[in-house]
Amino acid sequence: MKVDATTCQDFEQALGLEWLETNGRGGFASGTVAGANTRRYHALLLTARKPPSERFALVNHLEEWIDIEGQSYPLSTNLYPNAIHPEGYKQCTVFTTDPWPTWTYDCQGTVVQREVFCVRDRDLVVIRWTFARKTKKAITLRVRPMVSGRDYHATHHINDSLATTATVVDGLVAWRPYGELSSVQAFQTGRYRHDPTWFRTVQFPTEQERGLDFEEDWWSPGEFTYQLDQGVVATLVLTTESIDSVDVAALAQSERKRRTDLRAAAPTTDPLAGELWCAVEAYLAARGSRQTVIAGYPWFIDWGRDTFISLPGLCLVTGRWETAWQTIESFAAHISQGMVPNRFPDIGEQPEYNTIDASLWFVHAIERYWAYTKDEARVRAVAWPAVKHIIDGYRQGTRYHIHKDEDGLIAGGVPGVQLTWMDAKIGNWVVTPRHGKPVEIQALWARALEIGAHLATEFGEPSYAVRCREDRTQAVASFRAKFWNEAGGFLYDVIDGPEGNDASIRPNQIYAIALCNDLVTNEQARKILRIVEDQLLTPVGLRTLSPKDSRYRPRYIGGVVERDGAYHQGTVWPFLLGPFVTAWLKVNGNSSAKRAEARAFLHGLEAHLHDACLGQVSEIFDAEAPHHARGCFAQAWSVAEPLRALIEDLGIAASTQPALSK
Repeated sequence: MKVDATTCQDFEQALGLEWLETNGRGGFASGTVAGANTRRYHALLLTARKPPSERFALVNHLEEWIDIEGQSYPLSTNLYPNAIHPEGYKQCTVFTTDPWPTWTYDCQGTVVQREVFCVRDRDLVVIRWTFARKTKKAITLRVRPMVSGRDYHATHHINDSLATTATVVDGLVAWRPYGELSSVQAFQTGRYRHDPTWFRTVQFPTEQERGLDFEEDWWSPGEFTYQLDQGVVATLVLTTESIDSVDVAALAQSERKRRTDLRAAAPTTDPLAGELWCAVEAYLAARGSRQTVIAGYPWFIDWGRDTFISLPGLCLVTGRWETAWQTIESFAAHISQGMVPNRFPDIGEQPEYNTIDASLWFVHAIERYWAYTKDEARVRAVAWPAVKHIIDGYRQGTRYHIHKDEDGLIAGGVPGVQLTWMDAKIGNWVVTPRHGKPVEIQALWARALEIGAHLATEFGEPSYAVRCREDRTQAVASFRAKFWNEAGGFLYDVIDGPEGNDASIRPNQIYAIALCNDLVTNEQARKILRIVEDQLLTPVGLRTLSPKDSRYRPRYIGGVVERDGAYHQGTVWPFLLGPFVTAWLKVNGNSSAKRAEARAFLHGLEAHLHDACLGQVSEIFDAEAPHHARGCFAQAWSVAEPLRALIEDLGIAASTQPALSK
């Protein structure tokens, strides 16, 4: 991903392009190509105190200047009320993400390169400055860190409790602005001058657009100065680790090799598949001694639903089978009353279980893991008991009145609780409650029973297999009898709800084709696809509601109420392209010509990789053209499901490199 000088020096364009570095522990660094922070979540050192949760922004930004023979040139950029200061973006001639975020600045003929990278599995970020062109001029680099020490969802303001002291030992400088947090250690090759001051009312326009607090005060403890000579690399390493020294050259060499190996293992015949393959790693992170999936950046951690929808695309098609297993184990350890957690909280220990589908996606992911690995020992010992726990929990009934009804279908819902993936809630208002029997839940239930019967047979439990097959036969018969909306030519979105059957045209019906082969007839499947293509399909995903519906919201803009009110009422979700492609090929055939036709559904995502967070896919888009990217700037299932479809359904082959172990 490379950005040219014209775009780098166009402030609005450069401000709208973001970059992301992650560390595999829930921490990350992010910002804009322009250099200015536009979100409260943009920071250089943002770590997870209890990986991957309890995140804190510690070092928000660096103010950087190049002094050349009495003339100063800024490299950094900030936003203040009615002012842009400094304006370092005007010196930027190139930005690239390969192998990590790198800016090239031309300061009247003196060309300086700036790099930022996180180190995998460490709470440590490296910033380096080097000459990119020879010069005989005397050059000084001045760098001021901007420090807060706040919860990453919050904003920081001038206060009297911040400790303004510094500890300086040789090349190590340490600050601990708040006693309850780890100290920030800065390893640097320059000189440090302690000079505490505040930078006030820095503005975050993206937060302002979201109707949230958008001003912040940064504390700057002092200034680093470096004398730059040809061949000399100026370095600044920011970390919360208790270490005595850092070998920056070794870190850079190791990190570069790791990323080169990752790209070498990617599919080479399809550009989108190759880029999505490399994007995957951002979402894989530690939870204790195991692995988990970060649902999205910058504000999500691990969610059960997102994790298991994403797992095939993130881990199985990419050969990360051990990571997949550790993720399955992480959630299996928290199964309660036949349910896996919907999410783990940012702060605290108790998981939340308010979901009707996450447990069924967990069962689906186990079957996909089994299909890829044939890992009989671990599936039999750990996963199979979890599968039975879930199936039996739904049969007997569990939280939120989730239960198998007399017709064999799964029902659920209580007032004030959102249970499906369409889960927006504003105060006590659940925007899309979908109480009753949602269509995709029935497809997942039929799939879970099919998996239960298969694994029971594999593991020598014939009576359990028989019961699963009987339950599935009943569920399929009831689905066929009740879900087809003959007048509309599509499936009801929910049946047997508080207000009867819901005939909203939504994308959830796609799963009845993608997950199962016998819930609808071929003719019904063709009609479903026809109406989805006609009313829901866009170049970047599927709309969540037909534009013909009076509740349709074409734009995801405004404050919290306006945005959440549009979240599933038209807003486009790119992850739905995965099941759409799967369903489309099932119905239309898998010839090379049909695969090429289906591949065209993903062209919009290929262009999007260059439009928002470079190399990543956003969470959502506006329902109407030009389909502006919204929500999280990088979302796990937005990457995972298109990648899964590319490899599993469209037959895009990975390279001949060995499978990745992590």
